[in-house]
Amino acid sequence: MVDKPGGMTSHDVVARARRVLSVRRVGHAGTLDPMATGLLVLGVGAATRLLGYVGGHDKTYEATIRLGQSTVTDDREGEVLTTTSAGHLDDAAVAAALAAQTGPLLQVPSSVSAVKVAGRRSYDRVRAGEEVVLEPRAVTVHGIDVHRTTRPRPDVVDVEVTVRCTAGTYIRAIARDAGAALGVGGHLTALRRTASGPFSVADAAAVEDAGAALAAGGGAGVLGLTDAARAVFPERVLAEAEATALGYGQRVPATGAPGLHAAVDGAGRLVALVEDAGSTARVVVGFPPG
Repeated sequence: MVDKPGGMTSHDVVARARRVLSVRRVGHAGTLDPMATGLLVLGVGAATRLLGYVGGHDKTYEATIRLGQSTVTDDREGEVLTTTSAGHLDDAAVAAALAAQTGPLLQVPSSVSAVKVAGRRSYDRVRAGEEVVLEPRAVTVHGIDVHRTTRPRPDVVDVEVTVRCTAGTYIRAIARDAGAALGVGGHLTALRRTASGPFSVADAAAVEDAGAALAAGGGAGVLGLTDAARAVFPERVLAEAEATALGYGQRVPATGAPGLHAAVDGAGRLVALVEDAGSTARVVVGFPPG
């Protein structure tokens, strides 16, 4: 788990981990924009098989929203499109606009995002001069807590918030849409991911420290494959015969509970992620020894 600094892309972090470890199989569970900081969960080797299941969990972000300006990227790195004084807004109006951005939403991602359009990233199409309008997607914002509002200039309002949301939610879009609803425009000036599912930035390490810990086989920010799976899924402890059967891709008796389970053998090794299919449980993802 890495505490990504600003200015690096998620791919930059992955590339650095590959160089430090001399390992090709490195991935991450959920992109962070270069401007954003905070928790980036990496998977190395066999752990990359977990990433698709880890990244779908709820997220928590700390953010600062600036009201009074809209930008082409919906964050501070983009060109300013409009400037409309927000000096007349009181705290109650700001809180109400943000409250309207909670619950189930159909959210239109920023055109400068990683969403693919006909096989190409939206931001690549925008940079090439194309006009891109993305389809809305269903997300849920569980809550937005307003901590502080400040007025660095008479015409803008900065709002510090915590956002708890489902995977796939664009915090930039929350800023954009709240500003539009208030008639003044809005964008993000700061974004930090503090949690993803059961993982917290408090347990992450700086990029340099995490790389060194990984190379050493353990330390700050490093979680073993079995412990990572246990953090995300209920554990199923396997009998020896069950572990052998799953190793061959065979089925074992059902768990009796819905969803994926981390199937762990008596030695504490993650054998597979399993899921009930009738009276038996099937292998969804296997983890061969070694």
